[in-house]
Amino acid sequence: MKAKQKTLGLNSTYRLKVTLKGIKPPIWRRIEVSNQITLSKLHQILQVAMGWTDSHLHHFLIGETYYAEPDPEFGSDNVNENRVKLSQLPLREKMKFYYDYDFGDNWEHEILVEKIITVTGGNKPPVCLKGRRACPPEDIGGIWGYAEFLEAIGDPKHPDHEGILEWVGGQFDPETFELEEINRKLAKLR
Repeated sequence: MKAKQKTLGLNSTYRLKVTLKGIKPPIWRRIEVSNQITLSKLHQILQVAMGWTDSHLHHFLIGETYYAEPDPEFGSDNVNENRVKLSQLPLREKMKFYYDYDFGDNWEHEILVEKIITVTGGNKPPVCLKGRRACPPEDIGGIWGYAEFLEAIGDPKHPDHEGILEWVGGQFDPETFELEEINRKLAKLR
């Protein structure tokens, strides 16, 4: 007999694996969030967990529906992310949905609902459990720009090596993942 698919309860925590698409080796984070947060709050959590600076537009795609911050320039095809809690969405374990950030660089994130955990008492604050690799710098030019960036910083003889290192503040290690720093910043979100 097939196990019943677990769906969310009144107070649940989602364990989500967030993977930046198109980059090898992968850049990913495993986070836990309350089902009582809005998609707008999830956006803030993703910005911190991944290492983005919230400098660009974004949207979520869940099923066939787009959710975003209301913006009159882009019409009204999106559902207002400020008004939708995770508990109101048809999310279930093993389901994937998507978060796109910076429509110019087009950073696509795949979000897998790994586990739904029923909690007693109040809702837990967001936490990052694990992850791999540093987030690309903002405005780097997407996947292709990031590949060129890594090539330039990895080769001291590259003509752009010094200029690019200066642009990112003197150093960048693509393998760095700072779990404690991420969780310190997540703890400050209200």
